[in-house]
Amino acid sequence: MDDIIKRIKELETLIRETKARLPAHSVKPPVMMDLLAYEDEYEALTAKVKALKNP
Repeated sequence: MDDIIKRIKELETLIRETKARLPAHSVKPPVMMDLLAYEDEYEALTAKVKALKNP
């Protein structure tokens, strides 16, 4: 469980940094793909933690 929490914190940082890299116009597909992948993993892990806390 500690590994999951650690990864969630890493993902929060990655998401914040990736959003900061997004330009106001002409978003580059690789940056957007990174952001979406981080957000998907973040959502999956937070759901897993919630499920483990409330069996």
